[in-house]
Amino acid sequence: MRLFLNAIALRGPGLEGWAASAPILTGNTPYLAAPTFIPPAILLPPNERRRAPQTVKLALAVGAEAFGNAGIAPTTCPAVFASSGGDGETIHEILATLAGPVRELSPTRFHNSVHNVAAGYWSIATGSKTPATSLCAHDGSFVAGLLEAGAQALAAEGDVVLIAYDLPYPEPLASARHIGAPFASTLLLSRAAASRSLARLDIDLCTPRVHACRVPALEEMRRTIPAARVLPLLEALARSEATTVTLDYLDDLALAVQVTPL
Repeated sequence: MRLFLNAIALRGPGLEGWAASAPILTGNTPYLAAPTFIPPAILLPPNERRRAPQTVKLALAVGAEAFGNAGIAPTTCPAVFASSGGDGETIHEILATLAGPVRELSPTRFHNSVHNVAAGYWSIATGSKTPATSLCAHDGSFVAGLLEAGAQALAAEGDVVLIAYDLPYPEPLASARHIGAPFASTLLLSRAAASRSLARLDIDLCTPRVHACRVPALEEMRRTIPAARVLPLLEALARSEATTVTLDYLDDLALAVQVTPL
């Protein structure tokens, strides 16, 4: 699978946008630990903005950043959303209500409990009427999303956007499913090179092998946040390196991505 990367966005602990994060990914700027900053969802109308959970705010933040970096509108761009667990806070609140004496679910909580909630809010925020896909493959969700977005890009005339995100669960769910911190990234992909293209990506399945991040703090994110499995690729892109990185996928399968800067 050959794809062209036209824009990148990133948000995680100590990583606030692609422009600010790229020097950290190259190792030229020291990493400083900080909580993930999730900005308000200003793209949404006021009513939807009040109801939007953190998952939606995080996904919209990196989506808006990528299209801003590319200088194009998202209204005609199909979208793929990938998350290993969706909105854990909403699920926690629903389960807590059902375990209590008064089992009256909040309509807003119920509305936000579906796995494609970020895709729905994205359509409202951008006015896009193009298809939106939401998927989950447990720890392999980022790579599953990349394969899906890549397949759609090969069949499309223009760009396809991949938005991958994960947030920690509250306790007691966190004890059963640990996710280190909120993290999200966006890749804007196409089958043909454009004037704004940053790199060519040649993608193939391969046998599993560890490809650790060069920066120790980033390696910790890669190991503890499923969506952060993109980090070895982002390191290579930030360094403008012609190289091949391996991204964790399934127990018996990984993804090799050959990066050619443009």
